[in-house]
Amino acid sequence: MGDDHHAEDRPEFDPENVDLPSKEPPLRETAPQSEFTTSQVSTGAVVALVGLALTFGIAFALV
Repeated sequence: MGDDHHAEDRPEFDPENVDLPSKEPPLRETAPQSEFTTSQVSTGAVVALVGLALTFGIAFALV
């Protein structure tokens, strides 16, 4: 299938070998370490506010 996990870039796993590999793993990017633009932060804040307004608005409308 289309698995693109860079398997050819990784050394074989050997539990007996405690040496670190000589080659760095491919760079990975995860959300907490990523830099965000002001536009992305604004979009996230708007989505959060709309979600909160809908959640609490529906709850108060049903009371």
